[in-house]
Amino acid sequence: MTLLDHVPVTPSEGAGDRGRAVVRALHALVRAEAGAEAQGAGIEAADLEQTVWLRLLERWPGSEGPADPARWVRTVMRAETRVARRRARRERVYTAGGPPDPATGCPERIVVGADERRTLRAAVGRLPGRCPRLLEAMLAPHDPTYREIAGELGMSQGSLGPMRSRCLGCLRRMLAAEVVAPELRGRER
Repeated sequence: MTLLDHVPVTPSEGAGDRGRAVVRALHALVRAEAGAEAQGAGIEAADLEQTVWLRLLERWPGSEGPADPARWVRTVMRAETRVARRRARRERVYTAGGPPDPATGCPERIVVGADERRTLRAAVGRLPGRCPRLLEAMLAPHDPTYREIAGELGMSQGSLGPMRSRCLGCLRRMLAAEVVAPELRGRER
């Protein structure tokens, strides 16, 4: 016995009336399932509900509906939720009409940023000992783990932190000596 067996349908009703009876019988179930599943998928419950109704119309146009409607609704609901999750992972926000990013929109900032990165890389190259190799490994674009860096440099993973601290301190002192102190403004006393 299925949910549709409890929907009263008179013998004089045609296929269209049977379809309306299916919608009446499944309405509460579809709404409840959409409300439960939509939050996890990051979509609106009404959109998910509408998609399930669309699937029902595509599958059974003018027929009596699924044999086990409750099971069918849950199956379709979970399938559509998976599709929505995959779509949300692939989609990117379109920001062409929004305000430009101040860090990337200004040509002067781009040039200054590139110059700062060049200065940093040059200063790292002038560090003593194993510091250049360690900091270059830590600045790698693929963001290696401490284990990968230790394996690459042939040293223990536990000594990376203290060595990194010493190297960064040396780099700070080196860069502080190269940076020009700002001018005093106003009246000097």
